[in-house]
Amino acid sequence: MPSRISTTRSELVYQEVRKEILHGTFPPGSRLRFVELADRFTVSQSVVREALMRLAEQGLAVALPQQGFRVRTLNLADLNEITEARVEIEGLVVRHAIARGDLQWESSVIAAHHTLARTPTMTKAGEINEEWVDAHEAFHHVTLQGCGNERLLSIATSLREAASLYRWWSGSMASNSDRDVALEHRQILDAVIARDEMNAACLLAQHIQRTTDALNKAASRLEVSS
Repeated sequence: MPSRISTTRSELVYQEVRKEILHGTFPPGSRLRFVELADRFTVSQSVVREALMRLAEQGLAVALPQQGFRVRTLNLADLNEITEARVEIEGLVVRHAIARGDLQWESSVIAAHHTLARTPTMTKAGEINEEWVDAHEAFHHVTLQGCGNERLLSIATSLREAASLYRWWSGSMASNSDRDVALEHRQILDAVIARDEMNAACLLAQHIQRTTDALNKAASRLEVSS
């Protein structure tokens, strides 16, 4: 049985590496090396292995026979399946959230959007701002949180995390010059506040699909693993 200290250290490694995968610090397909991670976090390789196994269980990493782990590669067929599932599940969850969410939930959605709207998307160096990534995830999570069904919320959250690599890749490599993401978020907020279930679900579906469309368009020009 692992010790409590070992488990705590594994959790720290897991959380940090997971964050870096979702934010693109570890790009899709990159190797996750035991020795390097063990040295970086000052832990044993067994602790690193435990953390990477959890990431593999979530689909964020892949175990390679005799080679360790790597970040999952991108697969457009998988992306399109995730997108279809997200449109159905998140649409259902946001409708339940609007129908069941109380004033406290509504206030939390407004607050989350306020933070998102005032956080720059890009850094001065021209890279995706990690604070914006966090604010973006918080807004969508809080919006769905009023559904009152933890199982549905868990499924929706899992699907969003599975799509995070693709959202990062789309934001980095696909052109979004004709897209006003800030307006999309504002329209979703307005529909939520108006308690317009069908419009909110429709706007959310369009928001999800546009990211997939941008990636599919970019992939027509770039080599993507299949």
